[in-house]
Amino acid sequence: MEAAFAHRPFSLRFWDGSSLPATEPDGPTFAFRSPRAVAHVLRAPGELGIGRAYVSGLLEVDDLDAALRIVDSFEAPRLTLRQQAALGIALVRACGLTLPPRAPAAELRLRGERHSLSRDRRAVRHHYDVGNEFFALFLDRSLTYSCAYFSGGAQTLEQAQEAKLELVCTKLGLREGQRVLDVGCGWGSFALHAATRHGARVLGVTLSEPQAQLARERVKEAGVGDRVEIRVADYRELIEEPFDAIASIGMVEHVGEERIDLYATRLADLLAPGGTLLNHGIAKLKDFEADDEGAFSERFVFPDGVPLPLSRIELALERAGLVTRHVEGLAGDYALTLSHWIERFEGRYQDAVRLAGAERARVWRLFLHAARQGFQTGWASVYQVLTDRP
Repeated sequence: MEAAFAHRPFSLRFWDGSSLPATEPDGPTFAFRSPRAVAHVLRAPGELGIGRAYVSGLLEVDDLDAALRIVDSFEAPRLTLRQQAALGIALVRACGLTLPPRAPAAELRLRGERHSLSRDRRAVRHHYDVGNEFFALFLDRSLTYSCAYFSGGAQTLEQAQEAKLELVCTKLGLREGQRVLDVGCGWGSFALHAATRHGARVLGVTLSEPQAQLARERVKEAGVGDRVEIRVADYRELIEEPFDAIASIGMVEHVGEERIDLYATRLADLLAPGGTLLNHGIAKLKDFEADDEGAFSERFVFPDGVPLPLSRIELALERAGLVTRHVEGLAGDYALTLSHWIERFEGRYQDAVRLAGAERARVWRLFLHAARQGFQTGWASVYQVLTDRP
């Protein structure tokens, strides 16, 4: 193996005490705790196999961020047939002839038509079925599960999330009594802010029943039950009088190429003439041809979640008859938001294990670190696109 992988910016350590040192200083160490970890990597080479081994607890790394950079950038050398055969023999000697290990229980493979109503509901349930308490471990008090706004000078996560909610309200120009639609309302943070600070009447929709239940409790506690309704519904199912404003915050990533034009058209139809729509969402800056966010995220975190290029989102909005008035990129803000989430999550990691189990806790640890790397390296950004209907 040492000859086959002459250039190694990482170290390998195996269950029997043997190891393969890095050829560069400060490289991360991948510790394989069992032959099954190797079997996962061989069964699905790349991020999926490594992710499965990590989630299963069969693979440990001493520096998760450095390991993610290796997985993202390392290109394995081409092996000759002789090297492949020798490596195969060595692996059989080390691991024996065993059946491939089962995929972790936290992994999901969806069936049926992509982005159908039923499949989208299943995807959302998979992401949020870890429970409201789990998300409260790392989110701020408002339970805002999207990019915060630090660029205005906020110092804490709570301040930055409040600044983001106010920024959206300001861009939409909300006034007392206006009817507002909150698409993908989560636990109701924007709906509550728009109602309590600006006197708006808000309909929030989500596909997660646990989210909706907690959001309704928070609406009642805030005393705005007469102005805020939280409904479990898909945006495609809404039959309502046109709204004065629509906010879609952190939802467009789940629409996909298959439905992006329908999404834009449906929201445009729900917007009154002269009304304003703000679309806040992640957009990819690289790998434009890929039809998913990555094998690990597709199976473990956001099934069917595909950030589209900003140009594709803009095209859909324009085709729907909406006119773009302003675009703002917040990549740095999201990287900082994720740093705050990671610090909080790591500080309460044992609570995460207690609430969701070891596998799901490891999924989320890996996901949060990988997401931050995506914004730091320029793979993705997040944009607020402000449009109106003439």
